[in-house]
Amino acid sequence: MALTLAIANQKGGVGKTTTAVNLAAGLSSRGLRVLLIDLDPQANATMGAGVDKQHLQQTIYQILVEDAELASVRQHSDSGGFDVLPANRDLAGAEVEMVSMMAREQRLKGALADIKADYDLILLDCPPALNLLTLNGLVAADSVLIPMQCEYYALEGLTDLVNTVRMVKKHLNPKIDILGLLRTMVDSRSTLSQQVAEQLQKHFGNKVFDTVIPRNVRLAEAPSYGIPGMLYDKTSRGAQAYLAFTDELMARLGLQIAETASA
Repeated sequence: MALTLAIANQKGGVGKTTTAVNLAAGLSSRGLRVLLIDLDPQANATMGAGVDKQHLQQTIYQILVEDAELASVRQHSDSGGFDVLPANRDLAGAEVEMVSMMAREQRLKGALADIKADYDLILLDCPPALNLLTLNGLVAADSVLIPMQCEYYALEGLTDLVNTVRMVKKHLNPKIDILGLLRTMVDSRSTLSQQVAEQLQKHFGNKVFDTVIPRNVRLAEAPSYGIPGMLYDKTSRGAQAYLAFTDELMARLGLQIAETASA
């Protein structure tokens, strides 16, 4: 039965989608069966996985709003080695259409029930907002991974997200918890980055992953080619960091590298 991990941060530009795509590729390279779900109408995870959002007949929108069969929407990322439930701009209208639905915050959870046995991990790339799409992700998730930039505005936004997770745990999803915080886009030369990193460790302790994702040009280039950054240039600092993070996350979850893992 798959573990479902929501990758969430209501602040944009913190490396959330980059983390989702590269973690999916990293886990796949370790031989795990991975499904990446794009819950963001910008569809950046879809494009980063090499799926053309312009020519999709069905997306996660049809699953959430029209009860489409998940198998008919599912795509495979040839570049990343994992499956994708893609998105496009149609998803922007889903919130309005879901408002009048019964148990609207449970739509994604219900849709995933039949396919959880097909995967080891399901990753949810949530939009940069605390909206109904993100709420669906949090209700469907077992744990939350929070990528965050080491700057003070990010610290302020983190409080809102932590409070939201607490409310979801209390009222909608008792099993959810924060798996950890991943420091992204870190400039090791910046005193500010170091100060914020220290504050995170002070307040969240071992919830903060040891791995740090640096600012890296190769990670930024990769989406334009539809290839996860850790596969676009395996020797880059960014790729090496995401591979190290994959292994750290697997260790935290107690997952083993499968015998079919690629070299």
